[in-house]
Amino acid sequence: MYYVIAILAFGVLIALHELGHFLAAKACHVKVNEFSIGMGPAIFKKQAGETLYALRLLPIGGYCAMEGEDAAPGGSADPRAFFNKPWWQKAIILVAGAAMNFLIGVLIVGAIYSSAAAFTTNEVVETVDGFLYAENGIQAGDRIWSIDGHRVFYSSDFSIYMDRAGETVDMVVIRDGKKVKLEDYGLKPAQYADGYRYGVTFGSVPADLGVKAKYTLYTSVNFVRTVWMGLSDLVTGAVGLREMSGVVGIVGIINDTGQQVEEETQSRAAALEQVFYLIAVIAVNLAVMNLLPIPALDGGRLLFVLLNAVTMLLFKKQIDPKYESWVHAAGMVALLALMAVIMVSDVLKYIK
Repeated sequence: MYYVIAILAFGVLIALHELGHFLAAKACHVKVNEFSIGMGPAIFKKQAGETLYALRLLPIGGYCAMEGEDAAPGGSADPRAFFNKPWWQKAIILVAGAAMNFLIGVLIVGAIYSSAAAFTTNEVVETVDGFLYAENGIQAGDRIWSIDGHRVFYSSDFSIYMDRAGETVDMVVIRDGKKVKLEDYGLKPAQYADGYRYGVTFGSVPADLGVKAKYTLYTSVNFVRTVWMGLSDLVTGAVGLREMSGVVGIVGIINDTGQQVEEETQSRAAALEQVFYLIAVIAVNLAVMNLLPIPALDGGRLLFVLLNAVTMLLFKKQIDPKYESWVHAAGMVALLALMAVIMVSDVLKYIK
């Protein structure tokens, strides 16, 4: 069941991504020739006005085909063609897909948190002797504001950024209503079975509607930060190819997580909650990754839209569209090659 949920989730997230483009295109009065849910042969088609709506056999995404989407400015006689629109409208349309994915992630987290009774905070309620060292260190009543410049919203943020830090950190706490800097501040971690602990106990707050909304936003922001941490680790070499996962690996992780939680808790509801939490992570991940300035992705196309706006402002001309198409084609080949390599790696990991 969890395999099926994971596969369908990918298809739905991609379809909703395309729906974001579709709604933004309609709002900007761009002609949409076809909006399709799914890929492959059509099992249902309906022409409504200028747009063909289709439901296709394979539940693996969809697409929004706009007039003049891949043409040069003026290449289509229709004034409502995508490339004949102002740069800011094209930018809105390109960003809308990622915005839809981010919104879906936020809504899933909000739904999960709707039944929460309380949330941990960033306020220290107790410190344990023997763990802390440094003059004027963390005190009960402090609120941890940031660690090495990273904002701390609740207790798990503290553990994450302390685990990633070296022997010392630059920490900012709120004490008696004022920010206090603890520079080169060290905490002695102790290794427990479930990870490091730093001798700090955090408080909690009852989950009323406002708190649920706030922590939904906090969690969604943390999803974005998790993506950036992963990219940073990839660039610095802290993680390699074996630690990367594609669709196959992620589907496997979701399935394994669902089965493990169900076995441990004897609760399918708890397992589904954790599965949908992972789907929310994936939704936000897709939003962030899609906006990276990588050729063939929306972020790469957005980069060219902005560059063309600048060149028009400065030189009254735009980049030759054939060069842009070459860049995106090369980017697509590179992305497909990377996806194939990661897929093979995922399969080999499961075989082993």
